[in-house]
Amino acid sequence: MVHSPELLLPDRLRSPWRGQLDLIYAHQNGETRPIHVQTQAPLRVQRPHYPEGPLISYSTVVHTAGGMVGGDELVQNIHLQPKSQALITTPAATKVYRSIGPTCHQTTTIQLDSESYLEWFPQETIVFNAAKYHQQLRINLEPGAVALLWDITRFGRTARGECFDVGDWRSDVEVWQGRRPLLIDRQHLPGNPELLQNVHGLNGFPVVGTFAVVGVDSSDGLFLELRHALQQSGVPTMNVGLTRALKGVTCRYRGSSSQEARHAFMALWRVIRQFRNGKVPPLPRLWY
Repeated sequence: MVHSPELLLPDRLRSPWRGQLDLIYAHQNGETRPIHVQTQAPLRVQRPHYPEGPLISYSTVVHTAGGMVGGDELVQNIHLQPKSQALITTPAATKVYRSIGPTCHQTTTIQLDSESYLEWFPQETIVFNAAKYHQQLRINLEPGAVALLWDITRFGRTARGECFDVGDWRSDVEVWQGRRPLLIDRQHLPGNPELLQNVHGLNGFPVVGTFAVVGVDSSDGLFLELRHALQQSGVPTMNVGLTRALKGVTCRYRGSSSQEARHAFMALWRVIRQFRNGKVPPLPRLWY
């Protein structure tokens, strides 16, 4: 029988993971390649692949322990050198197990040099009831760099009837260009039945998501195309909202399905790609 990490040892009796990833991409002779990869368990990176050709590198970051428990700390440092392009994803949902003690942390710092392009598309995070989790993402953009990012979070294992009644979840996202903030997004949800059901909270829905495009001018034509793509996606309009941001666009999702959130975000991703290079990208094989 295989037991999940939450059932093995109490937080006070286990040694927390201190995982780290350092990843650097370079654009050389018309190709984007990882030129530096250094990992510390439980993080590792699979060999890159190139379904669209050599210009954009697809990378998959793997958490070999299967999930995070109280006190775990993951640190990721990613650097795209000038003109490099990368799509980074994960092979499966990230699980954050319950904690009777400390909070687990994930801190990601990304440097995008001039004319570089990043798609930061991890699969969903499942926050178990009584989990304590704080994620931080900081992206530094040089002139001409573009970042697409999404984050999808499910509160509680709803297939089992579990709700996020106890615990704490925080998410801090910052995108800067020099000293100029382009996106500051801070979210906090303490486990609380009343807040989960409140119309100003989750309104009874277990899934939230954010999709952001930063570093582009959101022209009327682009914004209308994105709105049309959402309408055509089949996702209920009450579950998504699209707004212009400083040098970009932000989409919010609140609903009952992480697959529905990803479906909406993929529709936006295809439009951005169509505007960028006139081609609709293939879906990464891990998303099927």
